[in-house]
Amino acid sequence: MTKYIIKRLLIAIPVLIGITIFDFLLMNLAPGSPLDLMRNPMVSDMALELKAESLGLNQPIYLQYLQWMQELLHGNLGFSMITYQPVSSLIATHIGPTILLMGVSLLLGLFIAVPLGVLSATKRYSKVDYTAVTASFLSISIPSFFLALFLIYIFTVRLNWLPSSGMVTMGGEGGFLDVIQHMILPVTVLTVAVAGRNIRYVRSSMLEILEQDYLRTAKAKGVKKFFIINKHAMRNALIPIITVIGMEIPVVFGGAVIIEQIFSWPGMGLLTMSSILSRDYPTIMGLNLVAAIIVLTANLVTDIAYSVVNPEIKLQ
Repeated sequence: MTKYIIKRLLIAIPVLIGITIFDFLLMNLAPGSPLDLMRNPMVSDMALELKAESLGLNQPIYLQYLQWMQELLHGNLGFSMITYQPVSSLIATHIGPTILLMGVSLLLGLFIAVPLGVLSATKRYSKVDYTAVTASFLSISIPSFFLALFLIYIFTVRLNWLPSSGMVTMGGEGGFLDVIQHMILPVTVLTVAVAGRNIRYVRSSMLEILEQDYLRTAKAKGVKKFFIINKHAMRNALIPIITVIGMEIPVVFGGAVIIEQIFSWPGMGLLTMSSILSRDYPTIMGLNLVAAIIVLTANLVTDIAYSVVNPEIKLQ
């Protein structure tokens, strides 16, 4: 296992370098630059040239990239072109709320999807099965931003039960309960999306396992249905389920960008949108690097979880 982890970490290094090169080229090919936001009749062309020189924007693309990589190797992600704060401190400030929002949503979504998927598979073609599948399709069909706006209209505008922006009440004392109240709406939107996507995966995985011969043999020998499903079928069905869970992490991370923008949640999604709109290249590069590390880490944890769930799987 140790050799496998070291090997995967070494493979991740060129992958990260490739991602940074692609992101850097993509941003430089995009129209516009941070200097465009400064253009107005009160700013002369000479001032813009001096600003470009101070930011290094007058250098060729490859020199800008090499300079950024050199700073990265020293643990420096650069400084924001808008706020002039260190990018690392900006990300450190915003990553906590995003992990909280994503983690709770992912756990709740899987807590709903796995039991419903298993129940739907074991009661195939029953009312429970049809209800679970229908709910899954409905949750997938409804866009997250539309559901978010609908919940805001019902629970904030009409009923005035729940807050719809921020992480704590402005001017309030804050506290655990205040954060929970602000989390309810965005977590609900993300949980519905996660549960809807995974109910069908869990159901199809369980159906495939339940049709195996060894489960029919166990049933013929008089093994109780509870042990057949939870001890034998569930262990083998967890392999594709773990794969889906590993894929959910970057999907939820991407979906959180829109949800954080709608609910003004002070996470990485809100920081990403503001950086894109202001063409803050160093911050965008730092955010992309963190996102790539999260995805690669999720893939590594998924592979390790395979061997934990099923010891017969050998990590080569």
